[in-house]
Amino acid sequence: MSDDFLNSLRFDAQGLIPAVVQDAESRQVLMLAYMNREAVRKTLETGFAWYYSRSRQSLWMKGESSGHVQRVQQVRYDCDEDALLIEVEQTGAACHTGHFSCFYRTWQGGVEGEPLFAPEDVYPRRSGSPSILYELYDVIERRKQLRPPGSYTSYLFNEGQDKILKKVGEETAEVIIASKNQSAGELVYELSDLIYHLVVLMVYHGVELPDVFAELKSRR
Repeated sequence: MSDDFLNSLRFDAQGLIPAVVQDAESRQVLMLAYMNREAVRKTLETGFAWYYSRSRQSLWMKGESSGHVQRVQQVRYDCDEDALLIEVEQTGAACHTGHFSCFYRTWQGGVEGEPLFAPEDVYPRRSGSPSILYELYDVIERRKQLRPPGSYTSYLFNEGQDKILKKVGEETAEVIIASKNQSAGELVYELSDLIYHLVVLMVYHGVELPDVFAELKSRR
């Protein structure tokens, strides 16, 4: 790493520079953070995103406690050399609220996924976010590692693959029944059960969500 790059940056009076963080694959803007000289240096040296917390007045690595790390793909800077664009491979959710991006709200009060100025009777507000899958995966993975007593997930892992597969089969049948019953509410409930058990199976085999996403993307 060359100090020439650090010396070329224009930090503000507090020694900080704003950093816009973008998902390298989807190009979605994930968050806005601030970096001081040391945060930039550690980011370039480690390949993981480091920032400076203005409230705690300390350095922090993104995901150091949650596991939702950002593996840096590219660091860009603007023409005035006073702002950074950090392109990352995001693990889990970038936002502490559990949303994939911190920019999940619109000025109309809606959430991500809604087209601008769309009437709500045509485009109803979405109350969830795909990032819940990452949260679910993380919880199940921790259950596998720690096996806390009384946990249903621990029970499944303790019983092994045959029990997990049995539950996947049972929940698949429940989804079919819910669909035949023409009940949307029942279908949502049973689909949630099936997805949970499928994620348990994924964790059992060490298959990660990005593996499945990449396979789905390859089929487009």
